[in-house]
Amino acid sequence: MSYIPNENRYGKMIYRRCGRSGLQLPSISLGLWHNFGDVDEYTNGRKVILKAFDSGITHFDLANNYGPPYGSAERNFGKVMREDLSAYRDQLIISTKAGYDMWPGPYGNWGSRKYLLASLDQSLQRMGLPYVDIFYSHRPDPDTPLEETMGALAYAVHSGKALYAGISNYPAPLARRAFSILRELGTPCLIHQPKYSLLERWVEAELMEELEKEGVGCIAFSPLAQGMLTGKYLKGIPEGSRAQRADGALQAESITPEVLDKINKWNGIARERGQTLAQMAISWLLKDPRVTSVLIGARTVEQLEENLKAAYNVSFTQEELRDLNL
Repeated sequence: MSYIPNENRYGKMIYRRCGRSGLQLPSISLGLWHNFGDVDEYTNGRKVILKAFDSGITHFDLANNYGPPYGSAERNFGKVMREDLSAYRDQLIISTKAGYDMWPGPYGNWGSRKYLLASLDQSLQRMGLPYVDIFYSHRPDPDTPLEETMGALAYAVHSGKALYAGISNYPAPLARRAFSILRELGTPCLIHQPKYSLLERWVEAELMEELEKEGVGCIAFSPLAQGMLTGKYLKGIPEGSRAQRADGALQAESITPEVLDKINKWNGIARERGQTLAQMAISWLLKDPRVTSVLIGARTVEQLEENLKAAYNVSFTQEELRDLNL
């Protein structure tokens, strides 16, 4: 049976202007970093993607090496696009990135023009798309001139293979230079994607002010700190959890007694607000109007539905904010 989206989907989502651009993004976007690779069940990933669209999520965020294996999240998303969402392409914002290890040799990593543009071509091929809406430099390259990296992003836009340019994981001083270069090239930076959560607040020191000044949007990734803000680790590290995997992004040594004390206190505040810890962590990010969108992952449709509720409860009392600022 052909997929038919929920006709009321746009009434369910709150959309926010991305910086000073003409683009609006859903306040909650779906990231495909985990749960959509070849190691995962395709039918489940498809259900999550379609439920997201039914709920008004128009933005799907990928990268060349999402999986595992590398490239498989893009390939699986491309299958969903081809079989279910192709008629709705103009209603979607699809992003991808290049900057981390992707293939062997000197041209499969970092920020050279050679790597970025070859990677973009491969991403488009895997997804079966003529263009993406946003193409990111996934991280700064200490050995490639910033002008070369930003020039590759500008070329991607000018060639029609991307509509907008973005950067991710750039500290404020480097982001400032990147914005200036892109502006001079006639391709203003649309958006910055930093890691930002209750447990990781480095962006507040300088970056958020810079984004506001430059009119660049902000989309926060890892809002739940790789699961530490879901309640899963309130009593320590459970058997079989992501923190026990040697190759995982979350390492057991990150879950210190101090961190456990914080998240238990925050969990109490969340309960008083009538939210789960995960919902409150997302709401806390969305309280700042400079945050255009929050990228969430979802293993199941039920998990997606629960976290979507965070978009509708973003007001915090001064007492709550004080208690969350541990």
